[in-house]
Amino acid sequence: MDNRLRHLSALRYFESAARHKSYSKAAEELFITQAAISQKLRQLENHIGCKLFVRRGREMHLTDKGQMLYQHIDDGFRHIITGLNRIQNEPLEGLLNLSAPRSFSTRWLMPRLWKFTMEYPHIPIRMTTVRNIDIRHTETDILIWQGQENVTELGLEQELLFEEAIYPYCSPQLAESIQFTHPEQLLRCWLIDFHSAAFSWEQWFQSANVKTARDNIQWMEVGTFDMAINAVVAGHGACLATESISADFVERGLLVKPFDIGLQPGIRYSLISDPNSSRALRIEAFKAWLNRELHNQ
Repeated sequence: MDNRLRHLSALRYFESAARHKSYSKAAEELFITQAAISQKLRQLENHIGCKLFVRRGREMHLTDKGQMLYQHIDDGFRHIITGLNRIQNEPLEGLLNLSAPRSFSTRWLMPRLWKFTMEYPHIPIRMTTVRNIDIRHTETDILIWQGQENVTELGLEQELLFEEAIYPYCSPQLAESIQFTHPEQLLRCWLIDFHSAAFSWEQWFQSANVKTARDNIQWMEVGTFDMAINAVVAGHGACLATESISADFVERGLLVKPFDIGLQPGIRYSLISDPNSSRALRIEAFKAWLNRELHNQ
């Protein structure tokens, strides 16, 4: 066997540092000190006779040779993990880690999740907010992602759940007081903006053929979609949302859609999972349940 494989632990440190572009983050992931990471990587560089990292600001970037090594090590570790998973697949029963956008979790998923628990009482769900689309080196088993990104090149599976247009919503009281007939009338309302990267009021007005000048519009900026919806339900202006996220408010008579003008493309939701996960049985069970819920809407 190649004598260089005695540095296998250093290659594990290298892979983590290269992925994070940081010695300190690699140290946190591997539960060792940053000094230990730095020392191991210096020893590795000395042994193989080439520089692997260069510092740029606060980040550690790979050299050309470092990038070449990382690609092969990443592939190698993934093959090892695949082999381990094939002989150590976990049973159907057990924890499932699920990550999703906060608005999707609170407005769509959580009100339905009890059905999954009734069907699979031995699969407890741990919910977290979405952070990183690349789940290969995280605890996340299933990621529900809002956005147009594609992750198949990472070796992950990505399944489109649904796409929705974006509509304006306001309280019934506001709609009655203004008597909406033309989209321009929304310019007379407070417009609630919650810093969505996927859509904006400017884009919606453009799709409705309404000219806008932000300086002449009354705005309220909030941090989350939940804050925006709560403000609108209380009668404070209008916000943009999708039908699935707003459906229960509309059914309870708390929100109305003053105009049936949808911004396209709107929001895309997809389900991302790792085909090499040892929790494949749980992942497939959740996928099947989620698709049934979507088709029964």
